[in-house]
Amino acid sequence: MDKKQIHVYVGMSGGVDSSVTAALLKQQGYRVTGVYMKNWTQDLPGFVCPWADDLADAKRVAVQLNIPFKVFDFQKEYKRQVVDYMIAEYKAGRTPNPDVMCNQEIKFDLFLRTALQDGADMIATGHYARIGTVAPQPSAFSLAQATSARQSFRATLEHENSGAQDVAKPDEAEERPAKQTIRLSTPFSFADGKAFSASNGSVAGPVPQKQTSHMLAKAAREGALLLDATRHRTRSGSTGEAALLTGLDVNKDQSYFLYRVTSEALSRTLLPIGELTKPQVREEARKLGLATAEKKDSQGICFVGKIGIKEFLQNYVEATSGNIIDKKTGKVLGQHDGAIFYTIGQRHGLHVGGGLPFYIVDKDMQKNEVYVTTNLNDEHLWRKDLELTQLHWINDIPQADKTYYVRTRYRAPLIACRIQQLSDRSVKLSLQDPERAITSGQSAVLYEGDKVVGGGIVV
Repeated sequence: MDKKQIHVYVGMSGGVDSSVTAALLKQQGYRVTGVYMKNWTQDLPGFVCPWADDLADAKRVAVQLNIPFKVFDFQKEYKRQVVDYMIAEYKAGRTPNPDVMCNQEIKFDLFLRTALQDGADMIATGHYARIGTVAPQPSAFSLAQATSARQSFRATLEHENSGAQDVAKPDEAEERPAKQTIRLSTPFSFADGKAFSASNGSVAGPVPQKQTSHMLAKAAREGALLLDATRHRTRSGSTGEAALLTGLDVNKDQSYFLYRVTSEALSRTLLPIGELTKPQVREEARKLGLATAEKKDSQGICFVGKIGIKEFLQNYVEATSGNIIDKKTGKVLGQHDGAIFYTIGQRHGLHVGGGLPFYIVDKDMQKNEVYVTTNLNDEHLWRKDLELTQLHWINDIPQADKTYYVRTRYRAPLIACRIQQLSDRSVKLSLQDPERAITSGQSAVLYEGDKVVGGGIVV
């Protein structure tokens, strides 16, 4: 199939990365529509949400590229599935990652389904990551199973945080049982423009875009993706299941944030700038004269902008001051603004004593106490064993007899590890070297070479 028949909806945030994504795909011959996801528009005291400026920038680039432009309003879903989740996790004393949840629930689930229903064949985003293939497996993981896993993930969080406010129940659509995966023998199209027959996986003739979109939209409406949609075609012509790979720019690689995306979603996704470095993306934007070529990358919380997590949380939680205690001596060193605002390993913002800096090693949410040390080698700061729950494996379940590499936070160094214990609900890892400030609620992501295996939430 000619790429002109493949309709790609590009998530355009108003930044340079998504702008270049749209430009590259148009250059490659795809039918491109830009989409701004309206996720958060709320101003906070002293801070103005930059969404209107971002929307205007995305529109300007769409006009420059001469592509259609749409706005998808996801504010209700985003508040429930990302913001409320984040607030509830902080209330429970954990340190969540809203970017991970946004990718799982919004960009590669809600946006994907909405785009398919609206006539798209694929979506694209400006993430620094790549999509590759792994060998086909005897059985595929259906969207029905993926939906069930997401529901289980949400339900567990809601059960754990049942006493916290701001956590909404799943809507009625999510509470309905997932329907069975659909198998179709009619050919349908994939990322490289080829068409496949779901009955035998063979290459078939071109499929009209209208027919393809209708089939994909039907599958999305029924709550299932086509079982064989996880099969990509490589340049060599072999087929395989869609896998997530690291971006080529090691300084900007964002695969850590994408580890909860399903193989099915990856099979419907293009990540063109994953093959580029950030300087190359900037240069391409300048060469094309894009309005966002010199726009700075966003800072702060992903959906608000230039605001710290403490300032954000203060608008949604009632916090009281408490004691800062020396973990070794038990001496009260000072007062904090609320244990909810602090995380393990944190150094700044304590305002206690002179001399050596203090680091947070523990906190007691019930007593509203924060424990600190000046000893960087304190055993409470370092962990060599960790347990993960709320697991998600993109392709295969990892094996206990293999060495993997784990990243415990964004841009943290990769550490060799082995699996000590694995079940459906949790995995225990033994790290080759101790890692500092591993915090409950964070994501730990396993890698095998440049492939993302998956990961889970640190206990």
